[in-house]
Amino acid sequence: MIVLGRKNFLFAGSDTGGKRMAAIYTLTQSAKLGGLDPNAYLAHVLEHLGDHPIHRIDDFLPWRISLS
Repeated sequence: MIVLGRKNFLFAGSDTGGKRMAAIYTLTQSAKLGGLDPNAYLAHVLEHLGDHPIHRIDDFLPWRISLS
């Protein structure tokens, strides 16, 4: 995935876009290291993020989620 993205990183649109891409890649790689499917992990987070209290955002860290 990283190899495919090398040229695309040049076209992130802005510095902020590049930072967002880096954050998403970090989350997906952390999910992989934790033995989670990155797609299922991100789908779970996006599904539950809207009604979750902001002071408990750490609950969505890959090592705190059980997708089973």
